[in-house]
Amino acid sequence: MKKTRFSEEQMVKILREADKVPVSEVAKKHGLSDVTIYAWRKRFGQLEAVDVKRLRQLEQENGRLKKLVAERDLDIEILKEVAAKKW
Repeated sequence: MKKTRFSEEQMVKILREADKVPVSEVAKKHGLSDVTIYAWRKRFGQLEAVDVKRLRQLEQENGRLKKLVAERDLDIEILKEVAAKKW
């Protein structure tokens, strides 16, 4: 994944600034293109900085839980194979 100059929280703050001031001025101030700000707006919509942080935490937790479920499923399959061989 490409590393950006701005964190997600910074992106949201710039978007909130762009809501109050014309996009071209905000883009020039932060050294961005207008297209970049519109892409961020499409991605983050009306989220606030706190919402983005919480969303990232939920995505990490979801990934961790998916990994746990996959490991449990693998363990169950292994136990089924072992049980089938003993009989």
